[in-house]
Order: sequence, then C-alpha cells, then structure tokens
Amino acid sequence: MALIARIYAWLTREEGQGMVEYGLILALIAVVVIVGLTALGGNIRSLFENIAGQIASP
Repeated sequence: MALIARIYAWLTREEGQGMVEYGLILALIAVVVIVGLTALGGNIRSLFENIAGQIASP
C-alpha cells in the first residue's frame, strides 16, 4: 500500500507547474514583441534613420 501511495504522490506533484506557467508567459511575451516589432519595424527604422541623420549633419 505504501508503494501505491508513493506513486500516487509522485504523479500528482505540482512542483514543476509554476515553471511551466512562467515558460508559457515568457513565450507569449516573446510572440507579442515579435509581432509588434514586425508590424512597426519600418516606422522604427525610419525614426532611427531620421535621428541618425540629424545627429550626423553639422
């Protein structure tokens, strides 16, 4: 009986559940950042080129 109780306790552990949740949140944030940068990439590039042009011109 003790062996069955140990196996059941091992199978129902929730210790790793928090890490999985953090991993899923991190993956979601990465997807949002990638989509945002893809959508705004051209605008951000032109903004930095404009700033660089203003700094470079005497």
